Amino acid sequence: MKTARILTLGFIALLTLSFGISLAKDPPGAGHGEPQSWRTAPRHSAGIAPDPAALADTAIVQVYAAQTYGWRGHFAVHPWLIWKRQGETAYTRYEVTRWGGGKVVRRNGAVPDGLWFGAMPSLLVDHRGSGVEAMIDDIEAAIERYPYAYEYRTYPGPNSNTFLAHIGREVPALRLDLPANAIGKDYRPLSEIVGLSPSGAGVQATLLGMLGLIVGPEEGIEFNILGLSFGLDFNHPGLRLPFVGRLGMDDATVSHDAAAATP
Repeated sequence: MKTARILTLGFIALLTLSFGISLAKDPPGAGHGEPQSWRTAPRHSAGIAPDPAALADTAIVQVYAAQTYGWRGHFAVHPWLIWKRQGETAYTRYEVTRWGGGKVVRRNGAVPDGLWFGAMPSLLVDHRGSGVEAMIDDIEAAIERYPYAYEYRTYPGPNSNTFLAHIGREVPALRLDLPANAIGKDYRPLSEIVGLSPSGAGVQATLLGMLGLIVGPEEGIEFNILGLSFGLDFNHPGLRLPFVGRLGMDDATVSHDAAAATP
């Protein structure tokens, strides 16, 4: 009984700490100027994606994530991926959004590396050059196989993070490690309680994304309780925390020499 009480208090303390760090990183109303609606929030380029024309002879795949719009940004992120094949001078962008009717999988609905309604994106994956063309083939096939192309639910999923997690499982060469606050990444149907983790390299057991465990080389060890994820990352040491995502070393997957690959 005493042990259970200690664990409960520790869980509450960790939640409080994580949420406090999230608020400290982005205090409500601080540094944002005049209040903006989703219609007026900036969505221009963040200047992160390399110039596709300057690297026309290079195949590129990148994955981004940014805080969701409004108060939800303190809890979760929205991810998307972009790519260009060798010889192309423009990117293709794919993501899942719930706006509009019909299919929720969107193609080129925004600037490749644009701010997500004012939120600066973070780079999660950057692959260039050798092997990327085959990776793009696999990504396109995975998009076609996404089982929730006409279904969206903010919590616990399927949502935009469920979509990227599906691609990560189908294309393990991406080495995609979605952050702990990518709510929806752990959503799986009851018919698939156990399977590959979102990186495609680990093992996951989960009940509809509400309770589960991940063990793998990319994610480390991660527990999911009511959609909130906690864990330890070992390949790039850090804490995996709800609200914040992670605290520790940069965990972006980069498969090239950035200095040599960018003109």
